[in-house]
Amino acid sequence: MKSINPTREGLARFREELPKNTPVVMLNLLKFREKALYPLGTGFQDCSGRQAYRRYADTALEQLSAIGGKAIWMSKAMSSLIAPEGETWDEVLLVRYPSSEAFLAMLQVPEYLAATIHREAALEDSRLIATIEIFTEMA
Repeated sequence: MKSINPTREGLARFREELPKNTPVVMLNLLKFREKALYPLGTGFQDCSGRQAYRRYADTALEQLSAIGGKAIWMSKAMSSLIAPEGETWDEVLLVRYPSSEAFLAMLQVPEYLAATIHREAALEDSRLIATIEIFTEMA
């Protein structure tokens, strides 16, 4: 099932399950539309999904910095070794937030909310998985 935005239930689980005042790294799996799909009447020009995501990312990165977070890694997804048949992703992105509270606060910032139109136009499918560090090095 394709997913673009968090559900109310997913956000409730996120609030309940993540420890407070603990850094969170969000794993983003991104699949872009070939052509961005903006709602009619928004006035945004035709562009690719990647270009629309860049519009979103410009604002998202500013807001991320304002709350003390940062994008820590982005890569092109190449080959799925363990995945359902036919499931593919274009990019993988890791974003560190100082806490789950900071992430949720960013979701309420008007500038961030306004930029989500670009994210929704850009993505065909996505996953957003919250993680907390267990250890930093494998022995």
